[in-house]
Amino acid sequence: MEKITFNDLHLSADIKKAIEYMGFSYPTPIQVQAIPHILEGRDVIGQAETGTGKTAAFGIPALEMVDIAQNKVQILVLCPTRELANQVSEEMNKLARYRDTKIRAIFGGQSIERQMKSLKKGVHIVVGTPGRIMDHLERNTLKLDNIKMIVLDEADKMLDMGFREDIELILEKANDKRQTIFFSATMPKPIIKLTAKYQREPLLIKTQQNNVNVSQIEQFYLETKGRPKHDMLCRVMDAYEMKSSLVFCNTKKGVDELVVTLRRKGYLVDGLHGDMRQKQRDEVMSSFKNGEIATLVATDVASRGIDVKNIEAVFNYDIPQDTESYIHRIGRTGRAGKEGRAFTFAAGRELYRIKNIQKYTKTVIRCKELSSVA
Repeated sequence: MEKITFNDLHLSADIKKAIEYMGFSYPTPIQVQAIPHILEGRDVIGQAETGTGKTAAFGIPALEMVDIAQNKVQILVLCPTRELANQVSEEMNKLARYRDTKIRAIFGGQSIERQMKSLKKGVHIVVGTPGRIMDHLERNTLKLDNIKMIVLDEADKMLDMGFREDIELILEKANDKRQTIFFSATMPKPIIKLTAKYQREPLLIKTQQNNVNVSQIEQFYLETKGRPKHDMLCRVMDAYEMKSSLVFCNTKKGVDELVVTLRRKGYLVDGLHGDMRQKQRDEVMSSFKNGEIATLVATDVASRGIDVKNIEAVFNYDIPQDTESYIHRIGRTGRAGKEGRAFTFAAGRELYRIKNIQKYTKTVIRCKELSSVA
């Protein structure tokens, strides 16, 4: 079956341009199933894990729905934590790169006066935690009369944290003609009761992650706290005597800096990213395929066309932004029945993301201890 692209989802040109800029070629399963129904105005319950692309699944239709000329809050996204509210706000700002949508993250720990000023100036989309949203509703600094859509992101987590009463009050204060979207990893009874009370004939969308196949790939993570990543990378490449490896960085600057560092250490390496002319990119790819360079350092955007058969290992020098990207990256090794290896560098909070990836891919990512230099 032919793979669905973002073009098939009938999105506006500026949203498609932003998606392309972000480096996403294909929508994830939850996006394919949810976006068309949300765009139609249906209430949706999306059962999906973290890392499946659910922010864009509700964020894209939300942006399509906003009337820029109307300087009022039209979309409200509720999140359980300030970290998630920040993350969702950042993602939606990236999707709104080519339009003048005003998006504001609102949560505790920030100056409420500053939040009040920005709300007074006019905001189209508010992403916030239930407690702080309630503060603004009580002060009358946030009005929900013009709300077109409310999204409850990680609804099960919000209920676990004791936000049920706040959520119900917020839903009751909002314009009753609005669209209501629930996203939740699990569907406990309290969630089902909420959806029955506040949604109209909701459509349940569950995504099955059967397409994740990384069984041919040995996966490791290396804890980088207090150790230079480039030294660790060189140690692993030397230990396995790698003839062909692919290293992923999250930024163009990161690619350029790592290429310079590895060249100084005597490695046959080149970089690939979106700022390079097509001719340059073709030359680099040709050198990599022919074995003239042993290591290719790339960003996700530039790597879309990489199809090289004998890549021995993939390195996540920077941990990827989401789990789908992790699968796409490591899928470059272990092809055609051959075994491959994937190494991910992580420190601090990033170690929690390793746990999410393991849960999502249903595989084990083992901790790799580096042997001594000797």
